[in-house]
Amino acid sequence: MTKDNLSRVRAIAMKLPEVEEGTTFGFPAFKVHGSTFAWFPKKKEVEPGTLAVRMSILERDHRIFADPKTFYVTPHYKDYPAGLARVEQMSAAALRELLQSAYEFVASKPKRGRPRAQG
Repeated sequence: MTKDNLSRVRAIAMKLPEVEEGTTFGFPAFKVHGSTFAWFPKKKEVEPGTLAVRMSILERDHRIFADPKTFYVTPHYKDYPAGLARVEQMSAAALRELLQSAYEFVASKPKRGRPRAQG
């Protein structure tokens, strides 16, 4: 992760409602309602400058197919609802869309310990 990547992500993520900046495993992360939606992972197989974002596996596979220069997945994340994005490859608009999508993916999940609405 570079300072520039973190600055770019922070500038967008912190404009989303109820977002908090924190850490996950000691590395910068962005959370909504206590749940992480974007973070900078530090794993050997993850390229430097990569942002991990929560999304469905279907969405991740679609993004990788449509833009493999920007999106990828490693074996560690294969079965986890998240994708990896090379921030340097992304325009401001694309990064904004990605973060908004990840935010909505996490924010729309029912909160643990709260009953779901019956309907």
